[in-house]
Amino acid sequence: MTKKVYVVPHTHWDREWFFTASKAKVYLLKDVKDVLDYLEQGGVFKSFLLDGQSSLITDYLKWRPQDTERVKHLVQEGKLALGPWYTQTDQFLPSGESIINNLRIGIKQSDRLGGHMPVAYVPDSFGQESSMPQIYRGFGIKDAVLYRGFCRDTAAKSEFIWRGEDGTEVTVFRMACGYFVGGVIDETKLAQLMTEEPFKTIVDEATTANILFPNGSDMAPLRFDLPVLLQKLTAANQGKYTFEVASLTDYVNAVKKEQPHFLRLTGEQDSGKDMRVHKSISSSRADLKKLNTELQNYLSNVMEPVLALGDYYGLPYPSEAVDDIWEKMCQNAAHDSMGNCVSDRVNEDIKARYLTVQEIATSLVDVTLRQLATRIKKQEQPITLTVFNLLPHPRKGVVSQTIYSPSRNFVLQDETGKKVPYEITAVTEVTELIKRATIQLDPGKKIYQPDKVYRLEVNLEFEQIPAMGYQQFYLIPLADKEIELANRQQDSTIENEFYRITVNDDGSLAILDKRNQHLYQHQAVIEENGDDGDSYNYSPAKKDWVIYSTSQPHHAQVIRGQLVSKLILDFDFMVPGDLTKRAQGITDTPMPVQLEVTLKKNESAINCVLNIDNTKPKSHRVCIDFAGDIAAKTSIADIQFGAIKRPLVKEKELQDWEQNQANWEEKPIAINTMQSFVALSDEQRLLALAPQGVREYECCGKKHNTIRLTIFRTYGMLGKRDLLYRPGRASGDETVPTPQAQLNQQLSFAFSLITGQTSYENSNLANKVKELETPLQVYEYAEFLNGRLTFPFNPATRVYEPAFSWLTTTNQLSISTIQKDHERPGYIIRMYNPKEHPIQERITFTKLPQKIEIVDLRGEKIRSLTPVKKQVVLPELAHAKLITVYFEY
Repeated sequence: MTKKVYVVPHTHWDREWFFTASKAKVYLLKDVKDVLDYLEQGGVFKSFLLDGQSSLITDYLKWRPQDTERVKHLVQEGKLALGPWYTQTDQFLPSGESIINNLRIGIKQSDRLGGHMPVAYVPDSFGQESSMPQIYRGFGIKDAVLYRGFCRDTAAKSEFIWRGEDGTEVTVFRMACGYFVGGVIDETKLAQLMTEEPFKTIVDEATTANILFPNGSDMAPLRFDLPVLLQKLTAANQGKYTFEVASLTDYVNAVKKEQPHFLRLTGEQDSGKDMRVHKSISSSRADLKKLNTELQNYLSNVMEPVLALGDYYGLPYPSEAVDDIWEKMCQNAAHDSMGNCVSDRVNEDIKARYLTVQEIATSLVDVTLRQLATRIKKQEQPITLTVFNLLPHPRKGVVSQTIYSPSRNFVLQDETGKKVPYEITAVTEVTELIKRATIQLDPGKKIYQPDKVYRLEVNLEFEQIPAMGYQQFYLIPLADKEIELANRQQDSTIENEFYRITVNDDGSLAILDKRNQHLYQHQAVIEENGDDGDSYNYSPAKKDWVIYSTSQPHHAQVIRGQLVSKLILDFDFMVPGDLTKRAQGITDTPMPVQLEVTLKKNESAINCVLNIDNTKPKSHRVCIDFAGDIAAKTSIADIQFGAIKRPLVKEKELQDWEQNQANWEEKPIAINTMQSFVALSDEQRLLALAPQGVREYECCGKKHNTIRLTIFRTYGMLGKRDLLYRPGRASGDETVPTPQAQLNQQLSFAFSLITGQTSYENSNLANKVKELETPLQVYEYAEFLNGRLTFPFNPATRVYEPAFSWLTTTNQLSISTIQKDHERPGYIIRMYNPKEHPIQERITFTKLPQKIEIVDLRGEKIRSLTPVKKQVVLPELAHAKLITVYFEY
């Protein structure tokens, strides 16, 4: 039987790697022009795959716009395959909204140029996250051509059905030996090509007589001699194989036409047995991972809802700015960029993009909150504080905020005169700074100009801020007076209504949960050890030495307030300066560590910050351990849309590793990622961590019931060979040093600890963490603050009510985002079920929309919803399912 070989010319184009995106674009100009020239010739050159990401063609056309019509013509003819991605994203580290925007932008850009490829092509991302089938189908994509993460022990054939965590399925066509196998061919052995490795495996693992032959590799140009090569292959394999240039869609359709029996695989795919997945790349360049975590949360939880609220009130929606922000975030989400397995120079570019996003996003939020706050009706008081709640349920809590006041003595109250409790924690007089910065567009107009201005750090206790809305408050100065600030005291205990935290003699923490009187002993143990890895993988030193905070000198202080109390624990860490000193057992390098533990009034989360002076140590890792003392069989971590249970240790895989290490690309470690939290839980209790930096954990200890949260790790090379956790060749390039990856600087990482008195399933952990990631936004306004510090504005007409709620949910499902729809005039609210059991949600609108629909991720209508008394009841949502509701006025 003659087998048909589908030769798919392509290039896998990393926008940046050990080279910068700017350098790559210069070479991209030539290579894409060659592709266009040869595709227009016809003949054998009838198809080319531009790596499944539209960013390449948009980069090209930005510098060669004269080729736009050529590109459109080739795409419409089916000769040039674009999208559906904007960039070849990582899958475990970007948020769900980041991945959705990546596909949204990629499809939008491709469709403007003639259409997008209806296949999810992911040739090089480091594993396959189990929310992806649902995301693909949400964009109308039923088929995926993938590579890394699938193990042949469970996927013996290249074609199969992949079922995600929520049950959604896509058909997968796994590139058995990668995207690069056809890129370099020994033309002296063409007759043996299909019967020797790697093509023997490709043929053997195919379910039909249709064989995928990817012809390309990293940054590879189109082969000018492809017609000659195919003639030689045909002649050398007469009667056994036919070779034809084709698209991925041609190959996928040919396989499906034969209707073979497909096996089913379930869940996330992150096996490192047959190909590398770089499990611990989630902690490479922790400083940049922290920026990614903070910005992903800010964009979806703060910026998008604020801009939607502004649009609802008639403010212009900055759609192009929002797209520009997400494009930059998606450039940083490309698999190498997100992994930070790139040169120091490229990481500088990545950081610059993050900082640009941060500046634009925070400025968009600031200007929108300002326009809303200054249009709210107010009493005859010159200073207002407007508090915005960006989640669709009423909220209360303590907020730490910087404000400006004419007096250190004041009253803060709402429109009814109800006072807001507060405490001042720091005072700085800034009279000259503020007065010199004030700008009046009409200097003759009399405005309130205080004699003095203080910058105050305050803790404010708010009650019942309206759901997805705001409330106005007034700062009324009283006669100024000296105030006594809470000072540090030599003490070792703090407490609130939920916890009592005490420092043990060895520097660990004892945490008493007052709700069930359970004492969590030996908590927050900091551990430091060697890292002999590279930018792709953590790997312990071959002669390692683990140093614990419990063996280091320490001292404790506390600051007690009525609203906030803080425990400050300082450790005089001494560690080896490098791997050589570690092997010799020499601790010659200081690494001062400070753990700040904060309790707020009526707050059930323990908020922590770990400050580390890492200016001197090299090639090491720092983690912090929390002992759950919980008899759990799995960890529970959230994924893009939902939560997943993972085994505490990969016992079967580790046994295979020990017996057959030569058959593994990576050791099957149980270092895993999360989106926002990880928990251990039984029926009576849970213990959870929610990091705001590196989102990587491992369950360790004798019973694997201690959560080890990675804080950071450092290394000095892009790639290294013969690691304990990754034997053999180097990943990337072992000639590129990365001294900046040693992170020899002051580092600071925040995380929260939450305990519960019930199982995870009966808790509301996911929504609690969402509140931590979506703090109440406080905007202060006074005319004397209008100036160079904030940019001057014209006065606005005050017409809005002092308090407002846009919409309310019952807080059962978890919120992914509330945003302005990108194509239609209305808005969307996206939610998902983080629990195992089905959940039903309802939405109550303050003003009844004219149209309410359930839509897919493309925004296309699935069905209408009929409200009853301004309320819609959503269909019951199963485990890890997402739902997008569109509403329009």
